[in-house]
Amino acid sequence: MSTTGPTFGVVHAAIVHAPIDVTTLIARAQAPGVGALSVFVGTVRDLNDGRPVTGMDYEAYEAMAASELAAVAQEVCDAQPGLRVALEHRLGTLSIGEASVAIVAAHAHRAEACDSARAIIEALKVRVPIWKREHYVDGERAWVDPTKSAGAAPTGAER
Repeated sequence: MSTTGPTFGVVHAAIVHAPIDVTTLIARAQAPGVGALSVFVGTVRDLNDGRPVTGMDYEAYEAMAASELAAVAQEVCDAQPGLRVALEHRLGTLSIGEASVAIVAAHAHRAEACDSARAIIEALKVRVPIWKREHYVDGERAWVDPTKSAGAAPTGAER
């Protein structure tokens, strides 16, 4: 259980380069009044739009991405009284299965926790300026639109 930070609201929001420790995020979001933790972990998958993927680069203008990440989390907290949020988004080159983003939404009740985690990831994908470039088995690399859902076509390719 976290013993520092606000009683409610954003308890942690960060852009990181090291692997995300979900257990630490859960500990940050946990508090005595919490009855539900909703944990979302986005990972690099091995297939996109029918193409085998070997990895992914995540790049950002870090100061802007960190500011917008915190703003998204704060807006969801403002709309959901009693919510506690801890989240991180990772930058760098990630392998298949590695976590690129993790969100922990903690609330007294499960519906609020689940709805809030969903609201954060949906807003994050649209608003936080983090760019993704997929690495394919054939050696090609392509930037992908992070605002499109799974199965979306790549936006540009390069070798």
